[in-house]
Amino acid sequence: MMKYVYPVIFTPCSAGYLVTVPDLDINTQGATLPEAIEMARDAICLWGITQEDLGNPIPEPSVLMPEHAEHEICSLVDADFTAYRRANENKAVKKTLSIPSWLNVEAEKAGINFSRVLQEALMQKLNLSR
Repeated sequence: MMKYVYPVIFTPCSAGYLVTVPDLDINTQGATLPEAIEMARDAICLWGITQEDLGNPIPEPSVLMPEHAEHEICSLVDADFTAYRRANENKAVKKTLSIPSWLNVEAEKAGINFSRVLQEALMQKLNLSR
């Protein structure tokens, strides 16, 4: 599992907050502070899994908080690259299942997409949404 905690600077601006992750030299933004924190996490994770895919090393987070202006907020944001990759992976996985023949005939006549129905049923059963 690849978990990191990076220092992040949130700079208030007319559009909300400019987000800077000095250790990774990346920026993003958010309209509210909660959105800016979420965008920081998303940017860190996307950057991290891209670096992993390219075979590049991931720099260790700074131990000290970066210098920042008095009006800026400096905080730590956690990032779990493994969980992010898993949550955003849309690769199809083949499953074999059995249903009664008569149900198969009726569903095919109705033009039912079996994969879509199974996905929707699993998401409902697991209380998930996408």
